[in-house]
Amino acid sequence: MSQLAQQALSQLVIVDLQDKLVSAMPAEAMQSTIKNCSILAQAAHLLGVPVVATEQYPQGLGATLQEIQQQLSQFKPIAKTAFSATNEAKFNQQLHRDQPQIILAGMEAHICILQTALSLKLAGKQVFVVEDAIVSRNPANKINAIARIRDAGCVITNTESVVFEWLGNASHPAFKEVSKLIR
Repeated sequence: MSQLAQQALSQLVIVDLQDKLVSAMPAEAMQSTIKNCSILAQAAHLLGVPVVATEQYPQGLGATLQEIQQQLSQFKPIAKTAFSATNEAKFNQQLHRDQPQIILAGMEAHICILQTALSLKLAGKQVFVVEDAIVSRNPANKINAIARIRDAGCVITNTESVVFEWLGNASHPAFKEVSKLIR
């Protein structure tokens, strides 16, 4: 399989970017994560890449952040209590069989991102974890999670790489609109 994220093969998954979890995260890292998740969601929308969002125990941890929910207007985030999204039947129903590349963003890196990435990899998906669009309360936990995810054979990438891999070429009809998201 290609090490490049391809628009036609990709699906974006935004994990647990919820109101009450935000305040527990390092502020600067959280701002960057929100910004990059928003860029990914907007680019996915412009390029027709399907998006799935999850919410970990929304009764206690709140809803998906408003700035991300605005990008997800076509569907409702999937509520879950399991740390791996793949343990939720509704999540698996949202995954497209003809889109084997899963682009993961959200939080927390060492819990739900890690477990979801490992489970998706075991299910035969090609998993791309967007390093600048994930966060953990403790930066050391994020570093450890990234190492484990990489060791499991997932691709560690960044927001700009994913967006420009989806475009593939500066002559893409959406190039100007998508590149404005990065500026």
